[in-house]
Amino acid sequence: MIIKQKERGSLIVISAPSGAGKGSIINKLVEHNKDSLWVSVSTTSRAMRSNDIPGVTYNFVSEEEFKKKIDEGYFLEYTNYSGNYYGTPKENIISKLKQGIDVILEIEIEGASNVKKIFPEAICIFIMPPTLRELLRRLKLRGTDTDEKIIKRFRKAYQEINEVTKYNYVVVNDYLDTAVSKVEAIINAEKCRVDRIEEVFLDTKEEEIHELLMDKDFINEDPKF
Repeated sequence: MIIKQKERGSLIVISAPSGAGKGSIINKLVEHNKDSLWVSVSTTSRAMRSNDIPGVTYNFVSEEEFKKKIDEGYFLEYTNYSGNYYGTPKENIISKLKQGIDVILEIEIEGASNVKKIFPEAICIFIMPPTLRELLRRLKLRGTDTDEKIIKRFRKAYQEINEVTKYNYVVVNDYLDTAVSKVEAIINAEKCRVDRIEEVFLDTKEEEIHELLMDKDFINEDPKF
């Protein structure tokens, strides 16, 4: 190999308005990349919903416990969103990145901004709904929120969409498989960045290169071999 790339994993930040489908995209990404991708589970002080799975959707703690963890330096970043705390545990993320495993953070816009300050190289992807009407339809289909909460989430989503320019990439989630393919293409393209090259091996002497170019047998060699 002429080049050696950095073995450190990529930190991938994925944000989206509520109802845009970032959770579905992340689940598909993990299905396709089980050995090379790890999703960090955030910690939250919000109450569990009927469809939540502790340790999978979130790690649930009380507000008092959350504040204690802040004081202990447990979080890489944290934020208060809609009256509840959300935080990203630090230790496991650093460990996975050092092992060369890509880490996905599913976090809100403020959290993404905080992560970018700590990890400027983080790949920040914003998932966009195809239309606001479709977003509203998806929020209603959940069947987990009151009309008042749906209106609140919809207004918040409108504000968040206006923050899209803070991200490196935007992917419209109109068709799930297409959106997943686009996110995978972004991650793969980022791995080819020049700044990920750790070393370039060009140890062949100039005169040897000259001899190869002058060697008719080498030039005429069957490329299939």
